[in-house]
Amino acid sequence: MLTGEFYNTIDDKGRILIPSRLRSAMEGDALYVTRGLENCLWLMLPSDFEKLKNTIMNGPGAMFDRKLRILQRGMIAPAQLCDFDKVGRINIPQSLRESVSLAAKEESVLLGTGNYLELWNRSAYEQYLHASMDEFLDAAQSLSEMIREDF
Repeated sequence: MLTGEFYNTIDDKGRILIPSRLRSAMEGDALYVTRGLENCLWLMLPSDFEKLKNTIMNGPGAMFDRKLRILQRGMIAPAQLCDFDKVGRINIPQSLRESVSLAAKEESVLLGTGNYLELWNRSAYEQYLHASMDEFLDAAQSLSEMIREDF
């Protein structure tokens, strides 16, 4: 399971170091990088990206479904397979960095969210956390109610 919150900087060449603790929890030597939701990038193992791609691309009539076409264009089309280098960095393609305001030499946040990673511009992430606090508290309350129902 990929968990943790890591602060890092993208270097001049667009590379970011994936912490060894995260790399050791992954199989393989590459990650798919694509646009995620809420203005971040998703970094996914090839097997998990394949599942996402199949869900979006292979449903009955998927190419005729307006919502699925939007997901195909927004998440599948820009995805790129990025290999780890010898020290555990991956190169984040410039077009994807620009799409979520990730600049070289600026601090970013890498989040382990279970089976994929999110990569955020640090200030955008902090703004998101602040703006979504009420929703976070509502979600926690809903979780509390679900847990009570199970007992």
